[in-house]
Amino acid sequence: MRVAIKNFTGGEISETLLSRYDLSKYQNSLLRMENFFPNTHSNAVRRSGMRYVATLGKTTEENKKPVKAVLMPFVFSTEEEQNYVIVFFDKKFSVYNKAGLVAENIICPFAENDLYELSYAQVADTIYIAHKNYPLQKLTRSGEVPYTWAIDDVSLNSSIAAPNKPAVTWKSGSGSGAATPDYSLRYKVVSVDNNGIQSVPSEAGAVTGRYPTEWIVGDKVTISWNAVAGAAEYNIYRESAGYFGYIGTTTTTSFIDNNYEPDTADTPQENWFPFANGNNPGVVSFHQQRMVLAGTKNSPQTIYMSRTGDFENFRKSRPLQDDDPIEYSIASGTIDEIQWVASFKDLLIGTSGAEYMATGADGTGSTITAKGINISPQSFWGSSYLQPIVVGTSILHSQRYSSKVRDLFYSLETDGYNGSDLTTLTPHLFEGYKILQWTFQQSPDSILWCVRDDGVLLAMSYIKEQQIVGWSVHKTEGKVKSVCRLSGEVDRIFVVVEREVQGETITTLEYLENNFTQEVEIEEAFFVDCGVTLTSETEKTEWDYPQHLIGFNPVFLADGSYVEQFDVFENGTKFRTPYPVKKIQIGLNYKSVLGMLPFNADTDQGSTMGLKRTYGECSVKLHRSIGGKYGTLLDENKNPDEERMYELPFLPAHYDKAVQPYSGDFNFSPESGQDELTTLYLVQDKPLPMQVLGIVANIDFGQQG
Repeated sequence: MRVAIKNFTGGEISETLLSRYDLSKYQNSLLRMENFFPNTHSNAVRRSGMRYVATLGKTTEENKKPVKAVLMPFVFSTEEEQNYVIVFFDKKFSVYNKAGLVAENIICPFAENDLYELSYAQVADTIYIAHKNYPLQKLTRSGEVPYTWAIDDVSLNSSIAAPNKPAVTWKSGSGSGAATPDYSLRYKVVSVDNNGIQSVPSEAGAVTGRYPTEWIVGDKVTISWNAVAGAAEYNIYRESAGYFGYIGTTTTTSFIDNNYEPDTADTPQENWFPFANGNNPGVVSFHQQRMVLAGTKNSPQTIYMSRTGDFENFRKSRPLQDDDPIEYSIASGTIDEIQWVASFKDLLIGTSGAEYMATGADGTGSTITAKGINISPQSFWGSSYLQPIVVGTSILHSQRYSSKVRDLFYSLETDGYNGSDLTTLTPHLFEGYKILQWTFQQSPDSILWCVRDDGVLLAMSYIKEQQIVGWSVHKTEGKVKSVCRLSGEVDRIFVVVEREVQGETITTLEYLENNFTQEVEIEEAFFVDCGVTLTSETEKTEWDYPQHLIGFNPVFLADGSYVEQFDVFENGTKFRTPYPVKKIQIGLNYKSVLGMLPFNADTDQGSTMGLKRTYGECSVKLHRSIGGKYGTLLDENKNPDEERMYELPFLPAHYDKAVQPYSGDFNFSPESGQDELTTLYLVQDKPLPMQVLGIVANIDFGQQG
């Protein structure tokens, strides 16, 4: 039987599905997809290497505990030089970009055990950071290059000072029959700064005058107060029916009331602070020009929203106005702590027991106001602390216990939000593990990168409109501990990696290099981890040994050619290439593996499942690839038996030149076993590119058993 796998969009699926060859996705899936991923064209692409940025720390004789570092992105614009990686350590943080250190060891309150659960949301040069064990924090970048970086408690409801109690005087007009002045007229004054931020009102100043409907010509009230530093203007309010309504604005320190009508729809703002006494929010986000805080220590089911357009203002008006701050407690019958909130078509809320949609009072996607909010459940899967990720028209969130990934999207059929489990076919990647952190790379490929608690990096290629969901496993020499994304011409993925060498654990910051595209020459191919590029204007054989690779066994490309052996001398500070070169890509090797699912089908003679099979002539369609191995036999650990694998025979056009990337078909006949689970493996174990467009295999089926 001649069979083909024409795309790899299903990614790796579990061995427990080997009998489910009736699934449509089975035909596009793999038994193993390690350090490959399905790209937007459905090919299997070898991931690029991880480029070394900096060493974040190492263990010492006194402290054998690895340095814990967790990443947070600072994304100001699409210009890469405006974006940074914030690296949090125990009670301090440092700032890096792809070139290296920008600022270091800035004091912050967060202990290392709380770093993964930090919730954050950015506005311009400010990142708001929430955790229920700490007051709300604000990380800021200010000044010019080199910027000043700082973190401080957020001072909610802060503003310029209120004016002093105003002096109020009454002057009667002239005229016969006027009522006797026996009514108390009360006034308050509010300072307003250059940004339009209002203070709390002053104490009420009072004077005896006539009732407003009984004023005659010439009656007036003069209100005066001391100047307030930083005030650009002042708003004046007069009491009416128990409320202080707006009557006017002035830039001076006095105002004459000629019996203006108080607008009780515009009243002074009074302080309201629901986060006192350690009631710290654990979640922060933004929605409809409001800052959203939720999951506080004492009220885990309550959501709070700031005044519209004034994120740090939680002052309320009397009577309540539409743009006033909002407080809403989700009454679910159980204690469902709010884990995340996300701004989408509506405000979506994930709790430990359910997912909710918050809209305006009419429940049809209208604006949320202090007078009208409607919250309704959408699903009851429950969510973990991982911040949700908006991808196109969907939201990705982690189910409770951080062991499953689900999407959430609006459905016209149900007029609500539906979703599905995106890990159904890959239980082996999640059972017994937790996702510690994740991020989404939108360009050049749509990939969700997840850090598993055992240090393995998982990737999910996700393109909902094309129904592409494919998982792959990405391993390096060491453990990946954190991940984040920065924007630029393409999204750049940064990782923190712990590696053991010579009795030490070294923690490094690295980023995934760009894909090996059509424009990249083989000399620029970067397929090493913790790697760097060494260059020289002239060809030479002696090079400085990268200090961060001392103790490891690195590999390298020399002007695009793989070098298997090289000399190290001068106490490990230099190394020698076997021939003069100008450019070297040096770092740690990693292996990439593609394993086809054992092919089965229902034929006229019945199912092929359980039949012994051997592989005859096979063909692999490659794109811009060099090297690799093929085989069908496994070792005792069910890994491809590399001692019985064969090289794809790539040779240079000239003996002293690098092999150029090859696009086309390669035919081969693997040494094959006689087993019902025999299948074909492709392996790339050299620092060279590999992109597989399709695989064709001739399979001979034998007897059962």
